[in-house]
Amino acid sequence: MQLKLKLTVAAAFAAVAGMALAQEQVVKIGHVAPVSGAQAHYGKDNENGARMAIEDLNAQGVTIGGKKIKFELQAEDDASDPKQGTAAAQKLCDSKVAGVVGHLNSGTTIPASKVYHDCGIPMVTGAATNPNLTKPGYKTTFRIIANDLALGAGLAHYAHDTLKLKSFAVIDDRTAYGQGVADVFAKVAKELGMKQVDQQFTTDKATDFMAILTAIKSKNPDAIFFGGMDPQAGPMLRQMEQLGMANVKYFGGDGVCTSEIAKLAAGAKTLSNVICAEGGASLGKMPGGKAWKERYDAKYPGQFQVYSPYTYDATMLLVDAMKRANSVDPKVYLPELAKSNFKGVTANISFEKNGEMKNPAITLYNYIDGKKSPLN
Repeated sequence: MQLKLKLTVAAAFAAVAGMALAQEQVVKIGHVAPVSGAQAHYGKDNENGARMAIEDLNAQGVTIGGKKIKFELQAEDDASDPKQGTAAAQKLCDSKVAGVVGHLNSGTTIPASKVYHDCGIPMVTGAATNPNLTKPGYKTTFRIIANDLALGAGLAHYAHDTLKLKSFAVIDDRTAYGQGVADVFAKVAKELGMKQVDQQFTTDKATDFMAILTAIKSKNPDAIFFGGMDPQAGPMLRQMEQLGMANVKYFGGDGVCTSEIAKLAAGAKTLSNVICAEGGASLGKMPGGKAWKERYDAKYPGQFQVYSPYTYDATMLLVDAMKRANSVDPKVYLPELAKSNFKGVTANISFEKNGEMKNPAITLYNYIDGKKSPLN
């Protein structure tokens, strides 16, 4: 009799445990960025931000649709290559992730956005800045950072209005991002009355810029605008110093606006001529920036670059929409995502009809004693 009672109690416990497990639902959120190749430092930083959000959400014990949700990050590497980017996007679609954070580069994000649209999965980027991303009008595409129209124009106004520069040359890396931001800077600078004296092209794999810099030097510009990323900007600054171009101002978008550029410039004095722009407020002026950065540095020491606060917010934003819709089904929560009014670490986030963020801030930076500092 006693044995029978024990077996009955054990069976009851097993049934309760089984019900508890059945009530827990695993929800995957995708993340894509380059975590291999020359831009891996950006990609790892982005992934860290999303992973930190997933850990925070699981610690909160989120319940949606009457079920306790366990979030998992499915992280993919696109190596900043458009073909690999669309393959990663299709893999996330096939895995039936509930939403996607990413990608980093405009050149991978733009083609991937069609894949997500076709399979009905919302994507939020906090890094890709080319304005063409939102032009197709996909209801699944969202950006929580200022685009290149704001970055390029802000830098052109600073060059003309504040520094009173008269002439400039342009170099871009022929990627969707680099060409896009360079074109905006050049257009606005010319509208303001500055003279473009040269235009040169490189690639996002190049490291030798002596020939194009020598050609530019002969035109004697007050400034160079580089549309590209820091693996090229660092060596370019070293080679500018070698060519005696120490007085030429050097402008760039968020792709060069990293702490890594100081290491890549390897002590070149031309680093002090860099003026770059990021979408969003500086960390010190973000609503939750300072406290968040302390937590990030404790978890991922020495890995911070630029975009991790945005990938953190993008992850939280997706889940906030799921909570409000009381569903993790993309079809159900997508309308709530579009109606977001989310108080994030980076800003209060709400969207225009095309998925662009309303009233995005930009911040200009320079480098003082090798350290990135926001300009007043």
